[in-house]
Amino acid sequence: MVDDTLVKALLAESEMPTQWYNIVPDLPEPPPPHLHPGTRGPLTVNDMAPIFARALCEQEFSTERYVDIPEAVAEVYRIWRPSPLFRARRLEKALSTSARIYYKYEGTSPIGSHKANSSVPQAYYNSVEGVSRLTTETGAGQWGSALAFACQVFGMGCEIWQVRASYEGKPYRRMLMETFGGTVHPSPSDLTESGRAVLAAHPDTPGSLGMAVSEAIEAAAGSGGAAKYALGSVLNHVVLHQSVIGEEVLRQLPMFGEEQADVVYGCAGGGSNLAGLSFPLLREKLAGHADTRFVAVEPAACPSLTQGRYEYDHGDVAGLTPLLKMYTLGQDFVPDPIHAGGLRYHGMSPLLSHTVNLGLVEAAAVGQQEAFEAGVLFARAEGLVPAPESCHAVAAAVADARSRTRPEDSVAMVIGLSGHGQLDLPAYQTYLSGDLADTVRL
Repeated sequence: MVDDTLVKALLAESEMPTQWYNIVPDLPEPPPPHLHPGTRGPLTVNDMAPIFARALCEQEFSTERYVDIPEAVAEVYRIWRPSPLFRARRLEKALSTSARIYYKYEGTSPIGSHKANSSVPQAYYNSVEGVSRLTTETGAGQWGSALAFACQVFGMGCEIWQVRASYEGKPYRRMLMETFGGTVHPSPSDLTESGRAVLAAHPDTPGSLGMAVSEAIEAAAGSGGAAKYALGSVLNHVVLHQSVIGEEVLRQLPMFGEEQADVVYGCAGGGSNLAGLSFPLLREKLAGHADTRFVAVEPAACPSLTQGRYEYDHGDVAGLTPLLKMYTLGQDFVPDPIHAGGLRYHGMSPLLSHTVNLGLVEAAAVGQQEAFEAGVLFARAEGLVPAPESCHAVAAAVADARSRTRPEDSVAMVIGLSGHGQLDLPAYQTYLSGDLADTVRL
């Protein structure tokens, strides 16, 4: 082991990954295909091209193990990548645990989360094709902020439908999106046919990512080719872009004297953060080079992996998206307006769902109270306030670490800290004042 004074691992800029990793060719069984919403036959690149940049469509169906990161994307990545891996020694002390706890911190990006890992390449590929505007949805606002930032970098417009509960409860995210030049609408809105239909049936709805997806896709489809749609999670090409997280972890763990991670905890809403962290490490396990456990931690108020069904479903309320084989609570499911807005999605990434179904990744659910309790503990120990989404992963890791008190129980844990919570402090205040409730009505 290295000296105790070494508390973080920072790679040199030259060691930043030059390729994204695609897990598809390494899986023991190929993932089920996406299906066309009309014909219900296998989806093709040409089917997706009217809505997404063609290069992204090709990545969605790629079976290549590695995809080169364009230099224009790498140049923007270098603003914050490689991101640091920290040894959480103060947290270990607070828990009196023999576990060795590490966290991969994605909050160093311009918008404070991992979402920029995919927003930058998505904006880049669209700009290369001459697209002038991107539409999207966002929950807590992390993805919307990331896409607004990326669109600004590449000289594009950005129109965002934010889930109403988060639009009203997280005004600072909206301000950040607007600072980067984005136009933000609360969803459901009266600007789209799908939004008006929802409002007519449920005028007081807090909204959901599924509703916001429908509105953003409808806006892109009706733009006459001037706009295309960008998705912040779920799809294969998004998972591909996020793989830079896990690729860096594999380079950083040896700097602490660790041969492997014994267990990885990541929060899961749509799945891109957890998959991006885990899939490069899962590659090593599948190749027989490691024996790592992977745990996807979701909110108890939106438990697609732990209580959902593994079946084909739409990614949106209006049924405009392809049919995806995933763990789902149903396209009409409207989660309670919990503070972890980025995890309020009815489905899960098809690739991550496939690995869970194969038994390669485990799933757990955590309530708001437990999540924020762990977030406060982490903040007071490490001096860093986690995003409410990340608190779910922290909570599961904390529960595990507390059970490990003997030297022989020691393991190397890696937590995916997907972003910081500096713009989520009102949620922390709600918890600290005793007004936070685990609003679960399943």
